[in-house]
Amino acid sequence: MRKIVRALVVIVFLLVIIAGAAAAYVYFFLPNVGPAANVKIEATPQRIERGKYLAEHVAVCIDCHSTRDWSQFSGPMVDGSYGKGGDSFPRQFGFPGTFYARNITPYGIGSWTDGEVLRAVSSGVSKDGSALFPLMPYQHYGVSDQEDVYSIIAYIRSLPPVKNDVPRSKADFPVNVLMHLTPAKPKFATRPMPSDSVQYGQYLATMASCIDCHSMADKGEVVKGTEYGGGREFLFPGGTVRSANITTDATGIRDWTRAAFISRFKAYVDSSYHSPKLGMTDFNSPMPWTMYAGMTEADLAAIYTYLRTVKPIGNKVEKFTPKKI
Repeated sequence: MRKIVRALVVIVFLLVIIAGAAAAYVYFFLPNVGPAANVKIEATPQRIERGKYLAEHVAVCIDCHSTRDWSQFSGPMVDGSYGKGGDSFPRQFGFPGTFYARNITPYGIGSWTDGEVLRAVSSGVSKDGSALFPLMPYQHYGVSDQEDVYSIIAYIRSLPPVKNDVPRSKADFPVNVLMHLTPAKPKFATRPMPSDSVQYGQYLATMASCIDCHSMADKGEVVKGTEYGGGREFLFPGGTVRSANITTDATGIRDWTRAAFISRFKAYVDSSYHSPKLGMTDFNSPMPWTMYAGMTEADLAAIYTYLRTVKPIGNKVEKFTPKKI
């Protein structure tokens, strides 16, 4: 009996050693996506214009990396804060740690090479070689058209510097180890022709990261089988907000016409729209409507066409549950 117990102790000890060694390897030697590319991105007017459109209205990089005015519906951007970073994504919002959006103006990443920015945006590896938490949707940008990513970087480089020192993000255990496994080399693809509305719409929806908010999530990762079915919770001072089901199920957007879909976005750039001032307990939305509203009608139509091909998911979402006072 003693021999069996002794053997079990030895086995457990060895397993602990192996697990510790594996964790140490992952933490200290990964991610390994290779060195930053030796590339200099020419900031042509065409690239800056394209990058501005993508960063402000499709990929909405400016959404997370700026200050949003939450006293107004959907938190429109505060003038003068573009790219300054500092928005926090803390534990009480369901994140495995506390994460901060980096300052992406020249004040924040002016010392980064274009290759280092490219690696961060498309592979999830920072200038110092550390892994970025996938709240930064590099996995989507890494399958975009490389020229579009170049354009976003060219635009970011054109932002005026804003002095704002952002705290370092900190992930909880074991996510601080596991997140080192996520970065990967990009697999850039050619942007589909707009005439191929389904593929082009999927391309835009991927760059816009629609799936991330409109699916259930666990520790920042989309739960398989819930894609676009909505229900992800966002905690606001006034209560819990849930993302909409945007599949073609009856509980989603089955009865929405293309025109209605486009109008839902374009209402926020209509000259008659004035964002209401909200109290702390009023319903609000994390959806950056005013930014997505800047997409062209053709691009919004393509996303609508793509969503019509997504597997329907029956999920009746309760949009808002007020906090009990």
